[in-house]
Amino acid sequence: MTAAVLKRGARPPKSAKAKPGPAATAPIRRQQVIAAIAVLAALALVIMIMAGVPRLLWGGFVQWTAARGWEVRHVELTGAREQRRLDIYAAVLNGPSNAMLATDLDAVRARLRALPWIADASVQRRLPDTLVIEVSERKPVALWQLNHKLVAAIDISGRVVARDRLERWNDLPILIGPGANTRAREALELIAATPLGRDMFAATFVGGRRWDLRFKSGEVLALPDQPAQARAALASFARLDAKGPDRLLGGRFTRFDMRLPGRMIVAGPAVAETLAAAEKARRAAAEAQRI
Repeated sequence: MTAAVLKRGARPPKSAKAKPGPAATAPIRRQQVIAAIAVLAALALVIMIMAGVPRLLWGGFVQWTAARGWEVRHVELTGAREQRRLDIYAAVLNGPSNAMLATDLDAVRARLRALPWIADASVQRRLPDTLVIEVSERKPVALWQLNHKLVAAIDISGRVVARDRLERWNDLPILIGPGANTRAREALELIAATPLGRDMFAATFVGGRRWDLRFKSGEVLALPDQPAQARAALASFARLDAKGPDRLLGGRFTRFDMRLPGRMIVAGPAVAETLAAAEKARRAAAEAQRI
């Protein structure tokens, strides 16, 4: 132990300042090294991504799992009645690979929905080797006729669902003419809005803008081109048909034209008979005046 001798009145010596040693700069150097390593790792990751290394690794892993049984070997299908099962299986297995992990479920669903009868589909994996498919099919609501020939059964959106064995749907209404299928919903809603719907046989799309309704008894009703006016004209015709002892339908007339608001132009045997009777009455009155 050392001691310092101080003279009276003298100032105590100043304590020596400590010089910074190597330990003070160590944390700064460590942070710089860590930052440099992080930058290099990020650059390496970017290079690997650009080179496709993760995709190659994933592809290798997928093939490795497929070789060990993780590939599509079974398809469980429910809901298919009209659509051919072979078409469904072909759509399901049409991808670039049958490996379970590489199967794109959204792409499978899109291919299924492209089939004529399929309205929607659910696709799920059941590991290790099964796809579970549930489909809902479109419902035929009308037959479409072109050039005096039935060509297809259509759904409510107008999509063609079948072109053969159409006799299975002989009880459905017939939509006639180019573009009639695209207005199927409009025509069927028009028919459903009247009690005369049960008497109708077909609807002809005229000029791409309006409907002529054909009844089972042979008459034709020409309607306006605006949907609201067409519904009003049809409702008015239904009231007239139900009024009085004799119906308008039944063979006495052949055509009713209600395209003009508030007017109905008719044609047919009853018109000719009425005109002949009126002419006969006119001549009888003239003869009576001469006597």
